[in-house]
Amino acid sequence: QVQVVESGGGLAQSGGSLRLSCAATGTSTNFNVMNWYRQVPGKDRDLVASITSGGSTNYVDSVKGRFTISRDTAKNTVHLQMNSLKPEDTAVYFCNAKFRKVVNVEGAAVMVDYWGKGTLVTVSS
Repeated sequence: QVQVVESGGGLAQSGGSLRLSCAATGTSTNFNVMNWYRQVPGKDRDLVASITSGGSTNYVDSVKGRFTISRDTAKNTVHLQMNSLKPEDTAVYFCNAKFRKVVNVEGAAVMVDYWGKGTLVTVSS
């Protein structure tokens, strides 16, 4: 059973930095895509950054130039380096891992989502 565990959240001052890590364990298969989402109370969970196993990345506009997502595909681990933090970055950050799962002998496959429990990032002004 795949488990996704985040670490690295905490308190930072405005303009400071934090580094989040996410590890997907319990499988010998490499992930297809890993994403970081964030959520504040009463609002939807929003995508922040994505990275494929091949290293292609995407960021929401509000974090471009400040956040960097990286991966170690062999270890099913990703990191989110967050610099120049702002109070509006305060949220619970969730890691999402997508794995391809073959479902029949013909090789048909589906993408399966796994989620971590989240890690709180608080940025003080």
